[in-house]
Amino acid sequence: METLFDFLTMFNVKASSSSVTFSLLLIFLVLLYWYSVYPFSVLSRYGIKHPKPVPFFGNLFLFREGFFKPLSDLIKTNGRVCGYYLGRKPVVVVADPDLLRHVMVKDFSSFPNRMTLRFATKPMVDCLLALRNEQWKRVRSIMTPSFSAAKMKEMVPLINTVTEVLMKNLNTHAESGQAFDIHRCFGFFTMDVIASVAFATQVDSQNKPDDPFVHHAQMFFTFSFFRPMMMFFIAFPSIMAPLARFIPNKRRDQMSNFFIHSIQKIIKQREEQPPDQRRRDFLQLMLDARTGKECASLDQFDTSNHGDEAVASPKPSDQDNSHSEESALRRPQKKMMTEDEIVGQAFIFLLAGYETTSSTLGFTCYLLATHPECHRRVQQEVDDFFSRHESPDYTNVQELKYMDMVVSETLRLYPPGFRFAREVEEDCVVNGLRLPKGATLEIPAGFLHYDPEYWPEPEKFIPERFTPEAKANRHPFVYLPFGSGPRNCVGMRLAQLEIKIALAHLFRRFNVVACSETKVSSGISFLEQPSA
Repeated sequence: METLFDFLTMFNVKASSSSVTFSLLLIFLVLLYWYSVYPFSVLSRYGIKHPKPVPFFGNLFLFREGFFKPLSDLIKTNGRVCGYYLGRKPVVVVADPDLLRHVMVKDFSSFPNRMTLRFATKPMVDCLLALRNEQWKRVRSIMTPSFSAAKMKEMVPLINTVTEVLMKNLNTHAESGQAFDIHRCFGFFTMDVIASVAFATQVDSQNKPDDPFVHHAQMFFTFSFFRPMMMFFIAFPSIMAPLARFIPNKRRDQMSNFFIHSIQKIIKQREEQPPDQRRRDFLQLMLDARTGKECASLDQFDTSNHGDEAVASPKPSDQDNSHSEESALRRPQKKMMTEDEIVGQAFIFLLAGYETTSSTLGFTCYLLATHPECHRRVQQEVDDFFSRHESPDYTNVQELKYMDMVVSETLRLYPPGFRFAREVEEDCVVNGLRLPKGATLEIPAGFLHYDPEYWPEPEKFIPERFTPEAKANRHPFVYLPFGSGPRNCVGMRLAQLEIKIALAHLFRRFNVVACSETKVSSGISFLEQPSA
């Protein structure tokens, strides 16, 4: 305070209490304004076009009605490489498939992490989506073998059991002769599959909506990005991030504690059981992986169709230790998984597998109901399939070629994740593009899925886009329903298996027909309409 008095005296200002207060207020306002705008020069310095940001919030308000249309308009206006500010965070949008090949695969070592979840708490912080660097590599190397073809075959009986419950519930609706919301039924189905394969819990969520598992799982999906508290977090991330864990959140804590305690209880039960009596589900596969020898190297992480791409070796600047670092990067990262990490991976089934799978099933049925010729072809293929097989399994569902094309086209029109991100760890140049350290690199899968340069008449449902010949003639990085590279969706095979088994049983027994209440979809914008 004396220093401030001396400063004011230099200018012959009487250091009254009111003038000191005014000076402090002025300094505070200047600093506040500086804080609100100083990050907004980053994109311009790197030559990346972007809309004018608003102090504190950047371009956040562009996305009040959803992300797909504003993001598409942004790319059309500013080019395939452009940007925006999410709060004070610079985001670089890359819609160039050649650049994406570098980002997701060839130069993966420069972009190993997803966007930081600054306000996440347990068990979410321990799931693969949130893990970073060596911890992510270790857990992913243990998890990847759990999703191998051999392990998927072990999951088929669990999925078939839950599918039979779905068929009984659908039959009840069919016999009533009344229109109903089939997407809601698929929501119950995917909830039951997750409960069975990840949480070792048998539930019938349609007929028992008050089941504790169902109740707590649904709590997770009642989140709004534009809640006042969340807006404050985005405007002041550096201040709010350390405080987030101390701010009371009864719903979050209740939900997290339920799942953590449920998994811990089951783990204890499994450890007390003889090995031959333990249920074969993903929870048990993870428990087995703690002491097993099976694990995967970085090259084996990519389970997408882009697996033949070469993953990046260490950067040239690291050549002094290139041999040791390259071997460390590529060799299996076998180590123990902690109990917290097992709980986190069980939670990721709920986080990444519930709404995504149920929406894909719902939109597949919607598209077939509104395209009768495609419906007939699927049904004919399914009837032929069941003339040869008693029930679907991991191997024989591969025979359903036209169904696979239908599901692939559904995932193009309604991708489960139409945008995803990577962190820029260091200032770098990728295929001539300069990227700033600390920025988020966003991959607009939804825009690419509707890009007329690669998809003629992109709004139309045309399963023949996914014949082997059509796929071979198209750039592989314009179709990214499950991502690509080592950080692609680890559960892709399980999701596809679950979808195909459910559809095979459904079209064996039922026709799907649109009704007067059926809403006409206009693509991704329909999928992301905000709820009231």
